[in-house]
Amino acid sequence: MLVGPFVHPVYAADLSPAPESAAAYIISPSNGDTVAAPFTVRFGLSGMGIAPAGIDRPNTGHHHLLVDVDELPPLTEPLQGSEQVLHYGAGQTETQLTLEPGKHTLQLVLGNYSHIPHEKPVISEKITVTVE
Repeated sequence: MLVGPFVHPVYAADLSPAPESAAAYIISPSNGDTVAAPFTVRFGLSGMGIAPAGIDRPNTGHHHLLVDVDELPPLTEPLQGSEQVLHYGAGQTETQLTLEPGKHTLQLVLGNYSHIPHEKPVISEKITVTVE
């Protein structure tokens, strides 16, 4: 694939389809909640199943939690892990977070077997929580 100043690498061959009905959501905490650190974030998914990273099964993926991300990362490339993009490649459906006191945003993005969001990205609404 040629990559030049006006052509971005696209991982189109690695995009997995997602059913139109697929939805990711944060079960808890709820938008606007005040929480004490550490707190549990529970991930929800409907219309698809969970499979660990590296396992290529139709209509499955694994969660990535975006913490305090203003703009979504590129949705045709593997999600790059960082302090703000947390990977749950073993198929986890919840996590414990310890964040600094103050307001924080949380959002889920489902990735396929190779950490790439689906052809129709499965993304939760962004919620805001306040950590005491």
